Amino acid sequence: MLRASDERIASDTAVAGRMVSDYISRDSARRVDLEEALEASRYASHPYSSPPKEVCFCEDAAEPILHEFRVLFTIFSFACAVSSLTLQICNVGALSHSAVALVVLGSVIFIGVSILPVVYGEALALISRYLVVNDNGAALAGLRGRDLLLQLQRDKSQALRIWPPSVEIANTRDLPAVLIDRYNAAGGEGTALCGIFPEIRRAWASVDNSLFLWRFDKWDGQCPEYSGEEQAICAVGLAKAKPGIFVEAIQYLLVLATPVELILLGICCSASGDGEDPYAEIALQPLPEYTIPSDGVTMTCIACTDKGQIFLAGRDGHLYEMQYSSGSGWRKRCRKICHTASVGGLISRWVLPNVLKFGAVDPIIGMVVDNERSVLYARTQESKILVFDLGIDGDGSPKKIAEERNLIDQRDGLYGGVRSAASRVASRASKASIIYIGPLSTLESKRLHLVAVLSDGRRMYLSTASSGGNSDSIGGLPGLSNALHRPCSLKVVSTRSSPSVGVGTLPLAGRPHSEDLALKVETAYYSCGLLVLSDSSPPAMSSLLVVNRDPSAHSSSFGAAARHISALRETVSSLPVEGRMLYVVDVLPLPDTAAMLQSLYLESYGVHTFGKSCERASIQLWALGDLATQHILPRRRAVMFSTMGMTEIVLNRPVDILRRLLESNASRSLLEDFFNRFGAGEAAAMCLLLASKLLSFQEILVSNSVAEKAAEAFEDPRLVGLPQVEGSSAVSNAVTPPGVGFNMGQVVQEAEPTYSGAHEGLCLCTARLLSPLWELPVMIMKGSGSSETNFPQGVITCRLSFEGMEILESKIRSLEQFLRSRRNQRRGLYGCVAGFGDLTGSILYGTGLGSGTSEDGARRNLYSNYAQSINADRGTVIATKRPRLPYSPAELAALEVRGMECLRRLLRRSGEALFLLRLLVQHQITRLIQSLDVNLRLKLVQLTFQQLVCSEEGEQLATRLIAALMEYYIGPDGRGTLDDISSKLKEGCPSYYNESDNKFFQAVEFLERAAITGDADEREKLAKEAFGLLAKVPESADLGTVCKRFEDLRFYEAVVRLPLQKAQALDPEGDALNDQIDANRREQALILRQQCYDIVTNALCSLKGETVQKGAEIKFGSASRVSGKQALDQASREKYIRQIVQLGVQSTDKAFHEHLYRSMIDLGLENELLEFGGPDLVPFLQNAGREPLKKVEVVTTPPSLLPQIGHEKGPIPSHQVKYIELLARYYVLKRQHMLAALVLMRLAERQSADIGETLTLEQRQQYLSNAVLQAKSARSTAGPSSYGSPYDSGLLDLLEGKLAVLRFQIKIKGELEALASKLEDPSGLTRDSAPDDAFPQRNLIADVNLVSTARAKARELALDLKSITQLYNDYAVPFELWEICLEIIHFANYSEDSNSSIIREIWARLLDQAISKGGVAEACQVLKRVGSQFYPGEGASLPLDTICLHLEKVALDRAESGVESVGDEDVARALLGACKGAAEPLLNTYDQLLSNGAILPSPNLRLRLLRSVLVILRDWEVSIVAQRMGTSSTGAKLIYGGLLTSEQTTAINQGIRDKIVSAANRYMTEVRRLALPSSTTDEVYRGFRELEEKLLSPFF
Repeated sequence: MLRASDERIASDTAVAGRMVSDYISRDSARRVDLEEALEASRYASHPYSSPPKEVCFCEDAAEPILHEFRVLFTIFSFACAVSSLTLQICNVGALSHSAVALVVLGSVIFIGVSILPVVYGEALALISRYLVVNDNGAALAGLRGRDLLLQLQRDKSQALRIWPPSVEIANTRDLPAVLIDRYNAAGGEGTALCGIFPEIRRAWASVDNSLFLWRFDKWDGQCPEYSGEEQAICAVGLAKAKPGIFVEAIQYLLVLATPVELILLGICCSASGDGEDPYAEIALQPLPEYTIPSDGVTMTCIACTDKGQIFLAGRDGHLYEMQYSSGSGWRKRCRKICHTASVGGLISRWVLPNVLKFGAVDPIIGMVVDNERSVLYARTQESKILVFDLGIDGDGSPKKIAEERNLIDQRDGLYGGVRSAASRVASRASKASIIYIGPLSTLESKRLHLVAVLSDGRRMYLSTASSGGNSDSIGGLPGLSNALHRPCSLKVVSTRSSPSVGVGTLPLAGRPHSEDLALKVETAYYSCGLLVLSDSSPPAMSSLLVVNRDPSAHSSSFGAAARHISALRETVSSLPVEGRMLYVVDVLPLPDTAAMLQSLYLESYGVHTFGKSCERASIQLWALGDLATQHILPRRRAVMFSTMGMTEIVLNRPVDILRRLLESNASRSLLEDFFNRFGAGEAAAMCLLLASKLLSFQEILVSNSVAEKAAEAFEDPRLVGLPQVEGSSAVSNAVTPPGVGFNMGQVVQEAEPTYSGAHEGLCLCTARLLSPLWELPVMIMKGSGSSETNFPQGVITCRLSFEGMEILESKIRSLEQFLRSRRNQRRGLYGCVAGFGDLTGSILYGTGLGSGTSEDGARRNLYSNYAQSINADRGTVIATKRPRLPYSPAELAALEVRGMECLRRLLRRSGEALFLLRLLVQHQITRLIQSLDVNLRLKLVQLTFQQLVCSEEGEQLATRLIAALMEYYIGPDGRGTLDDISSKLKEGCPSYYNESDNKFFQAVEFLERAAITGDADEREKLAKEAFGLLAKVPESADLGTVCKRFEDLRFYEAVVRLPLQKAQALDPEGDALNDQIDANRREQALILRQQCYDIVTNALCSLKGETVQKGAEIKFGSASRVSGKQALDQASREKYIRQIVQLGVQSTDKAFHEHLYRSMIDLGLENELLEFGGPDLVPFLQNAGREPLKKVEVVTTPPSLLPQIGHEKGPIPSHQVKYIELLARYYVLKRQHMLAALVLMRLAERQSADIGETLTLEQRQQYLSNAVLQAKSARSTAGPSSYGSPYDSGLLDLLEGKLAVLRFQIKIKGELEALASKLEDPSGLTRDSAPDDAFPQRNLIADVNLVSTARAKARELALDLKSITQLYNDYAVPFELWEICLEIIHFANYSEDSNSSIIREIWARLLDQAISKGGVAEACQVLKRVGSQFYPGEGASLPLDTICLHLEKVALDRAESGVESVGDEDVARALLGACKGAAEPLLNTYDQLLSNGAILPSPNLRLRLLRSVLVILRDWEVSIVAQRMGTSSTGAKLIYGGLLTSEQTTAINQGIRDKIVSAANRYMTEVRRLALPSSTTDEVYRGFRELEEKLLSPFF
């Protein structure tokens, strides 16, 4: 994983990674589709070019003629001088010497006219053969005489040596002698065929019935002959053997066709002793069961697919297929099928002999298979082309799609308005014919599929797609596109003129200027951009034209020149050959090289390789061009089979030309020409290839001197330039014409720095090295479970081969080592910035660029600006204001050095990543990956190489793979020692595995040993050693792994301390606790810390028995393997929990304390938290509850502020309530009762944040009750000095008052709910209705609103606490809860007026309400229940006079009306119950009422009151007796019914008796005064009299 010291390097790697991605995109954008390039070339004036400057490597052949020419020219000059002198003598009179003068003059004329022109012609022809002059160079053909000689003498040291040819003949070999002898023995009249099989490195030739095979790349002295057939061989082909039919030794099949039979021969290839040459020897194995008759059809050619299908073309114009199988059952082993003949044709073939068949037959003379698109093409003798579809999989029966006869005529309309001179000449020649057809690779074009070469050198590009078809790739998979888009037609899309021989160049060898410019092509070959033509037009000898794409034309450009640059531009090279060219093929790369290319490059470029040999598939990469592939592909080679032997042609890449220039000590002007031709960036990239020796092929060995010269060229500012600031053009469209002043409204862009060619070359070289890996996954899924749903069933393996990664790693490391050496030697720009600071420090990060550096410019990232604005289209001058240069030269140099250093670090990181992958592949990476979980495996499948190198996710996955590799060594089934693999990792990939990782895995090894040991002491010792190692490198430890191991070992000290150390290492500045920094930065630091803290809390979870929290995945090792491990009992669990808590509290990490406290609360460890919590527990609980409470010191609060203490009523979420409750418990545990009471009061008054989490009134009541208890405890536990202090008593009174008000609220809520329920129940309403109500449900509809209102008010009461005023005014009075109203008024000690009119009114309403419900009896019950609560009191809450008068009147009225039978004692006894049996206050009330005549005008009412007075007096009498006798009133009545003893009589209070007697006497008089009949009053009168007599009796 990335360490803190490598954070800057990681940032540089990411920056360089983005730059590499950008250059890969640019390089990919440069590749223009062939169709677009052909279209653009229609507008180009020079579609062909010649190799640059003069080239001559046959100096030995040219020197004699040049020397002869020089001698003859000297003689001629001397003769001319003598002749001139002779003529002068003759002129002065020496006439006698005229004859001599004439002889001398005649000799001079003879020499000048006859001999010198011949020598001059030969010299010029020789020069023309070997020298090719560029359009921009000096044309030697234009020089004559002495000027030519002087030019040759002056440029001989350069022109004959310096510029290597782009195409040259590498080797020539004669044909085998046995073949020549056999051909000569046949007299040249037999059937002779020839060809080359590049798959097995063999050339072949047949003479009559004999077939010869020999190596074309080297002569090994072997040329086996096969002559097992009697008939002459008419066609030969090579097919790949289908699997499962023949023995494994037979890899290929040789297909022979004779006029009577078709024969298959097995080819067995064996490698050399050292294994380097897999085709050292071959053996032909006869297969007699695989011979079938040809049915009289002579085959003209054979074509085979990569899947083993064999197609044969007959001279009868039909297409045949030779199918073979194992021959099981009734099926034949081999058979021939005709795919083009109709049913009638088949019948006529068997019925009519060939002599009777009339009509011309156009035989097929050539076939070619497009294995990428599964299409077969055939051409006939009359230039007709046929297209056959082989199916999506490429193994189906050929289906004829198209047959075009007039393709050559179609090309005339495709030239447009531009035609070359060769085309114009060809138009006058005879009609051309198609001599060759070849498929186009998908890398060349997506829509062009076939190229046809004509006999005049022109090329036709054809397509099999429909006019509106789109052959682009689907989902980025060209193979899928080719399979889905099947051929449907054949048409000419574009035509390319023949190479411009003689136009702007010297004529071909042996061809004078006067000859026709048209080519006469006999044989042609095309493959991946390479065209080879055999021109037989020169009279002396044949000329071989090699046409290849010009690599210098592939440079980026903008504006109007873009079309010209994207045009197809090709170089034409001419080579003289002896004999006629018969056959040409590409030399395939060696199998090892091809396998490497297939692993690295073919898939990245979308080349379809299924069923195709990697050697043949790899040559398609040549279609990408030399610049993009010369670092990985060898030089391209082709072998030509001619009548005179085998000729091997090699195509030099640009880097090969540069290498030869450096080897020949070329002058600076030539190097400058090379850099100008290819561009400074491309040329610098080639210098890097040579300087770091990346061309590691056996054929090319870069010497140390060449490497050093290339390095010097790479660092030469005269060649690569220097970083500079170039002002970009104005963005505004307004153009200032010449002569007009500065445009003030014009937008001026700030000047931006640009790179030098060295920097661009490094970017190109790095991008091309990494391009096959960069954006592709590192791993691939194999098997049936490749879909996402069946992912666990798949097998994951590395996409790259071990050999391919090894080669690429070697190249990357070579380039990185070269850059590092130049940095250490202070070469190039490194030396320029050496005095400005450390190359790895300030100079690379803009912190020490000199005093003249502006702060903004130093911090600016040069690498965020890649695009350059080029205004090449505009012909006018844009007037812009030149901005001030924001960079000094030193700054520019430093910024470029920084960029190069970033790329160097990226290369180092990439090489280490490849080494790690190779090491994993060596250790069976599939098995290692299978040990990971499904999520990690899914991430691995999606991981690209760029992410592996540059991203944090890639770093983590690499760490997991290294951990799996270590498990392979140090697990219970370990297969080695840790030192071996650790040393390899530290040496090969130190950024992925350094010394910290080594210590970590050593600790893991100790833990593994501790897990398997049975000795407890040894286990503890090993655990401590592991803890000691991990404590040194806490930041590199995989805590999710090791801490779980420590848990299994019960070593909880490491479980706590290691995560805390790592948290400190990850956040050394304490950003998680700093509120002053950016919130995002603080959040990131806190997340890193919490990941460490989770490990400690997960250990608590395990001990508590809970499920491990998310993120506690075990990433290393398997389940616990501790020897003798047993399940923990509850006591042990509690012991370890306390140990963890105590260790955690000892830490000074406040963030961890908070995390620990929260986790303990979530786990239900409140008791342990309260017991062992640190001093910061109270602030934590306060902050968690979001209401900081008053501290203990606040004890002097004035009484006026007491109600405000803890009275905040803000909403509190439910998840915070537990923290406040814990705070209250903490205060109770610490005996801080007053603070506990405040917290409980806060909990009771809190508002709920969520409606669904409303606190019930009962819960609030419980909180307040507990608060009252704590307040009382605080007063009782306080000392004498503080007892009864204002703070204590005030808080207690406050809490008791709140509790009382809450009881009222609960009671009101209950009443409202009961009211709503009663109103909702019609039956209950009927039962409760008055008896005289004729319509008990008359108010049912009106009560619906009352029900909803009551429900709503009840819900309001349930939400929060209400004040007593709210309860009275908003709830009790509106809903006529008069009893509660009286209780509230009594509790509040209401004294608004002296007469207490409100209380009297409420009593009246309460009694009326009771009477309406149950009559006077119900009212009497209510009076007893409510009145007893207010008595004794000040009297205001219980107005006896109002109550008495109200009840007596109602009782009288209801009794007289007959509504209710009310007894004489009901009201009196109810009043006695309200007064708790106190008769005297009632008698005073009745006296007051009876004495006021205005109040009691009615005699009946007065009589009613007197009856009640009688009842009161009698009860008073009984209560006195009961009090004296020590019994109840009922018992006294029983006793009173008998005789009293003298002691009991004297016990009666004489004073009270006198009061009763006096009252009885007075009331008897009052009865007599009533204006009522005596019959009505006698009973009352007698009652008073009897009472009086009893009390006056001597026995009383």
